[in-house]
Amino acid sequence: MAIPPTSTAQHWPEPQALARWQQALCRAGERRLVLVEASAETAKDYALRMLRANPDARRLWVGDADASDLPVVKARQARDWLGRELDLVVWDGGSGNPPDALAALLGTLGAGGLFMWLMPPLAEWPGFEDPDYPRTGLDAAADHPFARRLARSITADPHVVRLGPAGVLSGTLEVPAPVDVFVPGDTDDQLAAIEAICRTGLGRRRRPLILRADRGRGKSTALGRAAARLLQGERERIVVTAPSAEAVEQVFAAAESQWPQAVRSGDGLSLNGRSLRFVPVDVLLRDKPEAGLVLVDEAAGLPAPLLESILTGWPRVVFSTTVHGYEGTGRGFDVRFREVLDRVTPQWQGLHLRQPIRWVEGDPLERLTNRLFLLDADSAARIETGVQIHIEHWQPAKLSEAELAEAFGLLTDAHYRTTPGDLRQWLDDPGAETWLARAGTAIVGVLWVSLEGGLSPPLAEQVMRGERRIRGHLLAQGLASHGGLATAACLSIARVVRIAVHPDVRRRRIGQRMTETARNWAIERGCDLFGTSFGATAALLAFWHEAGLEPLRLGLHRSASSGEHTLQMAVGCSEAGDNVVKVLGQRFAEHWPLLLASSFTDLEPGLTLKLTADWSRPQPLTSMDYGELSAFAKGFRLFELSRLPLQRLSRVPGIAQSIEPQADAALWCRAVLQNWSWPALQSAGLCTGRRNGEARLRSLTGKILETADIFAD
Repeated sequence: MAIPPTSTAQHWPEPQALARWQQALCRAGERRLVLVEASAETAKDYALRMLRANPDARRLWVGDADASDLPVVKARQARDWLGRELDLVVWDGGSGNPPDALAALLGTLGAGGLFMWLMPPLAEWPGFEDPDYPRTGLDAAADHPFARRLARSITADPHVVRLGPAGVLSGTLEVPAPVDVFVPGDTDDQLAAIEAICRTGLGRRRRPLILRADRGRGKSTALGRAAARLLQGERERIVVTAPSAEAVEQVFAAAESQWPQAVRSGDGLSLNGRSLRFVPVDVLLRDKPEAGLVLVDEAAGLPAPLLESILTGWPRVVFSTTVHGYEGTGRGFDVRFREVLDRVTPQWQGLHLRQPIRWVEGDPLERLTNRLFLLDADSAARIETGVQIHIEHWQPAKLSEAELAEAFGLLTDAHYRTTPGDLRQWLDDPGAETWLARAGTAIVGVLWVSLEGGLSPPLAEQVMRGERRIRGHLLAQGLASHGGLATAACLSIARVVRIAVHPDVRRRRIGQRMTETARNWAIERGCDLFGTSFGATAALLAFWHEAGLEPLRLGLHRSASSGEHTLQMAVGCSEAGDNVVKVLGQRFAEHWPLLLASSFTDLEPGLTLKLTADWSRPQPLTSMDYGELSAFAKGFRLFELSRLPLQRLSRVPGIAQSIEPQADAALWCRAVLQNWSWPALQSAGLCTGRRNGEARLRSLTGKILETADIFAD
């Protein structure tokens, strides 16, 4: 289709030409990116005219626009549109370009959809001061390799239509006529998924189903259609949960289409006492509503501990997750949650949907989106055994595209949530340093460090008091504000942001070698602290312990992304750093007994014991403590009157390790350290009642008293 002459100065396609182009794309089952490289005013005027010329299209403007007749959202609201299908999206890049939101909206377009991106000329992108940069602390960077890489990828893509002041710069509105006209509809994969969901919904208990697919493969539609079939059959109540209510809109739309008699009201669809209802995950786990089946859509967007609670809380569960998606979490979900599935429900079933349902296989926009944000990046497939591992210091922006994809794929595989925004941060942060571990040419390890801290004393004081928050200084800010020590933010800190090792070469100390190399570099560079911040687990605590780091603080609330409490650890690289580690460690040790019984009552027992060992104050028990403990062990003294010496016993160096391997370690943690009541302990299955619980604690106390030389007066 040739572009007709127009009356506009730019000689850009008129609405009629774009409409005919969209029709041709729809028949071919394809979508396209239209890049408008012009002044902000000219680009906005053109885009508004295109949107208003298509009143029947499913339209959206992202950014700033004075247009009450159009749906307009900010970039941060992009996730609210997930689960919907659009025909025309205008993204105003002058208002900011957060990569996660960009990747999310690109996936909402159906066949024939156009994504119109308003930006400066591609040549200016490396120096373009994106309004989104201040949010991430990247506004101080003079160069932006991430933007340069995007521009390079777009320039090389022949399917992108670029509109500049002189007219069409590249691309074409011609679409080869397809052999078969694309018709969105059922695929064999989707029909198989519906059958599998129904079998799970009616089948044996504790055999969950895991649906995995890239975006656009019809997972949500399959959930909705299967739910409708079950509710018209043997099931009365089905609950669906997800990171947000908007994420399940397609589930309900599909259910309504299969169950037209049902009535939609608020977050539910019901008829004659049977219902499909959306319940937020926190409400689901708090209220424990009865349900014959629980559907978890976009499961990769939920922390693993919450997923495990859902898995164990209901007899029949279906988890649906995106493998290569804007969240960047799909394969991290596979790694983290599969361990839980194998342990708790070893007879779980899996199904992978590969056929796209909303566009044709090989759609140019899907390929471009994956390439721009490395959504389909994979780590090395095979690692030769016996190959020597060597560590090298590298800048990710200097890696070849293939190496960058391999390294980022490794990060994505190893971490629960690694997003397109992380890719931008890694490439653009001027304080980022990277070490790679290679086995031959294959990248088998990645360590990403960011430099932070060095705040002026007045600013550090403001941060410590909570008056200021500084972007890009996660560890410095946490130690200063939550640790109550302004000096910590004045120090130069090298923080490990991410570390990943290929599963084929784990247990070969590659992670420790990379960490040691980076720590030596930090010392040579004159840093005061070498540290990290992560979602606390016993395994990760052990890894960083081996690397020489000490725990300095544990966040009071669980992270929304990891579902774990944030643990910050560090080791001194200078005298000033050593002093901060000593002061903060001692201070948190003083808080620890009080916090365990208030803020950390649900902290995992193994982690509780390990941290208790770290934050123990070396003070031997007195003879009075020994007498009370002995009386408790022999059954003469009440538990309530023995909790003080039992807590002191827990904090004696070496005792936590002796408790941990015992079968009653969880009971000890919950009862002695975390102050659980006997009804709560019984409800959690840790004892059958007070008599049983006390007897086991007395027995364990007696064994410790017999074997440990811990008393002095």
